[in-house]
Amino acid sequence: MAFDYKKEYKEYYMPKNKPEIVDIPEMNFIAVRGSGDPNEEGGDYKKAIGLLYGIAFTIKMSKKGNHEIKGYFDYVVPPLEGFWWQEGIEGMDYTRKADFQWISVIRLPDFVTKEDFEWAIAEAEKKKKQDFSKVEFMTVTEGMCVQCMHIGAFDEEPETVAAMDRYLEETGYENDFSGGRLHHEIYLSDARRVPPEKWKTVIRHPVKKA
Repeated sequence: MAFDYKKEYKEYYMPKNKPEIVDIPEMNFIAVRGSGDPNEEGGDYKKAIGLLYGIAFTIKMSKKGNHEIKGYFDYVVPPLEGFWWQEGIEGMDYTRKADFQWISVIRLPDFVTKEDFEWAIAEAEKKKKQDFSKVEFMTVTEGMCVQCMHIGAFDEEPETVAAMDRYLEETGYENDFSGGRLHHEIYLSDARRVPPEKWKTVIRHPVKKA
């Protein structure tokens, strides 16, 4: 059985649909940065996702090639995630999608080193005849956060965020969007196959004691 991060680390990927405090450890990611409306057909966001999966599957399928990654074990590619913000405001204004700044990411297994990552970039460019120079190796330590499972369309996320904010007030915490700590989403549903009202998205915000 391939190792599945969603099942093995349910506290990070499968929270309840009510807010909870969680301490997130350091993780490495494949990352692509950009800006603009993620719904734009042929836009930068959709191109970024293609780049991310190109590298993610190059690393996963390295077991079938000549590049040996030390400590490799078979695994399910973790879900797509995203860090989001807008200049000049705290939190998110969902009515101004053109103003979104984002970093799209896919988690890397811990055994993948920076050297393995750089090999994957070169290998993908050679095999796919495509430019992967926008893809970067990124390490993030989120630390203390509040998170909640949101079920429904992305435009309905403010309702879940409001519930998270109420929970913080009741439990003595407050949001801490500082020092690069950002609104974070983890996408657990395939939007091509699942209707929007059933989409599952983990929403995570950085917090500190009030």
